Amino acid sequence: MALALFRKDEIAPPPDIEAASLRSDRFRLERETDWRRLEAIVEALEKNRLRRISDDDLLALPVLYRQAASSLAVARETSLDAATLTYLESLVRRAWFQVYGPRTSLFTWLRRFLGGGWSAAVRAIWLEICIALAVMIAGTAVGWLLVARDSDWYFALVGDDSRHPGAGREALAKTLSGTGSGEGLTVFATYLFSNNAGVTIMAFALGFAFGIPTLLLLVYNMVTLGAMLWVFVDAGLGWEFAAWLSIHGTTELFAILLGGAAGIHVGRSMAFPGDRSILAAASDAGRRAAQVMAGAVLMLVCAGLLEGYGRQLVEAPAARATIGGAMLLFWLGYFLLLRGKPQAAES
Repeated sequence: MALALFRKDEIAPPPDIEAASLRSDRFRLERETDWRRLEAIVEALEKNRLRRISDDDLLALPVLYRQAASSLAVARETSLDAATLTYLESLVRRAWFQVYGPRTSLFTWLRRFLGGGWSAAVRAIWLEICIALAVMIAGTAVGWLLVARDSDWYFALVGDDSRHPGAGREALAKTLSGTGSGEGLTVFATYLFSNNAGVTIMAFALGFAFGIPTLLLLVYNMVTLGAMLWVFVDAGLGWEFAAWLSIHGTTELFAILLGGAAGIHVGRSMAFPGDRSILAAASDAGRRAAQVMAGAVLMLVCAGLLEGYGRQLVEAPAARATIGGAMLLFWLGYFLLLRGKPQAAES
């Protein structure tokens, strides 16, 4: 009997722990009814069962949310039991999305985005687009001039492949021909999209270093294009190469231009934040640039399909140039004529 009493005393919790446990139980019991009510309302909203929610519950939702948030703050300060704390954190997080979260569905967002939100975001960074365009043109000119002066520059810029100075007109013309069939083009189109998307996203991401790496990346990519352009013009295939490039290039280069401009926009906002802090300026510019980038990825999907299918199946230079020109007019018309309000500014 004495041994049993000794063991019972040995495992009894200290008075302070027992008192804390009692406070935790009392705290939970006093508020658990409101928590359960809030949880039931949130669950009905999450399952889109609005008819099951009474008017009183719907009106009480903001009040119940604030009470739960207050209870969570008290629970964190007083170190209540972990189970109660975890439950309140989950409940408050779920309730927040129902009270303050966005109400726009994916379809509605996409309709607003394509219906003018994207074009408005692009027009908002027109200055950065002009800067990126000037840099890309300069990079093309640099590549052309370097190879025109010394053909060895081509191998340093592009590498050693079938398209190189001195390859001959017939050999170069062969590289511009299509496959004549669609076999295996799906994998090819996917590869091209991944590669082009990587360049565009990198141009955007490097903008956070004040835009300088973005400018260098744009120059590097366009130097390669300028070098190749000189080779084909020198061989008397300038028109054929321009048509071969335009069928997808008007879309692809436009997307890279937008990606670079978005990166420059973020970098310029960080370098010249004005009256705002650098973080605030970067946050505001990042939201606008993200919309531009989302659309640029859609353009790259189109460019990948045009490059993987259209360029391979369509071989006539005039047809290729017509498709490329039509795509350029389409994008310019969309951005210049379709007016809309940036989605970041919408409530």
